[in-house]
Amino acid sequence: MGRIVYCNGDFSPEEDASVSIFDRGFLFGDAIYEVTAVLSGRLIDNDLHLDRFERSLAALSIPLPLPRSQLEQIQAELMARNDLREGTIYLQVSRGEADRDFLYSEGLVPNFIAFTQARKLADTPAQTDGIAVDLAEDMRWARRDIKTTMLLGQVLAKRQARTAGFDDVWMVEDGLVTEGSSSTAFIITADGRVVTRPNSRSTLPGCTRKAVLRLCDDHGLRFDERAFSPDEAQTAAEAFATSASSFVTPVVKIGDAEIGDGRPGPMTRRLQSYYIEAALGAEPVHP
Repeated sequence: MGRIVYCNGDFSPEEDASVSIFDRGFLFGDAIYEVTAVLSGRLIDNDLHLDRFERSLAALSIPLPLPRSQLEQIQAELMARNDLREGTIYLQVSRGEADRDFLYSEGLVPNFIAFTQARKLADTPAQTDGIAVDLAEDMRWARRDIKTTMLLGQVLAKRQARTAGFDDVWMVEDGLVTEGSSSTAFIITADGRVVTRPNSRSTLPGCTRKAVLRLCDDHGLRFDERAFSPDEAQTAAEAFATSASSFVTPVVKIGDAEIGDGRPGPMTRRLQSYYIEAALGAEPVHP
């Protein structure tokens, strides 16, 4: 028996779960998703992720499928049934199913699925050694602040970057870096200021981003929320990316430019340490 997953009210082996071919998430990308990391049996920044889940659903006028407390119970049950100690929990809600039509009827019943992915998140080679990111034109839709399943732009950009020998890609629009293909982009200036774009419709409001900025506040690190250009990024003292599943990951090369001395920098290392320390301070999850 494979993983136990959740699908519309039932926990079942993954091979027994199914959603209609007329699901609007499948046909139109008319769906919202969220990912929360699990580390040492703890859900990391889960309140922030569920807040964003609710905001994204509201933006598309899709009702929350269950009260928040029940979403948390489902997460805990999936962790317990799959003995998940480290990895991620994925939630997805689509508008529902109906015969294919761009216009949708009111009152569709949302489809809600959830599953776990067991994988190593902490102390990965990327976090230890850093990653190289390419630069590419941002071709995605304008409402990137809504976490929809319409991810083809990111899929193609990641694939192109990997084919070119990079680990990931940072998107560029109007001469400024927006964000990574599935992460928030940060640089650190020569005078030690942490810089990342302010939240707007141009970027996803990262939960790990928010947690890292709180840590900057807690530890007296100066930060600016402003846009920066590829040139500024390539000449920065340090750079890093954040996401739910990669935490704080050093960026040691952007395009053809090494960052600093080509190794993870000291401030990035401090932020990595602060983040893991805070994550492991969270309460373990029990079903």
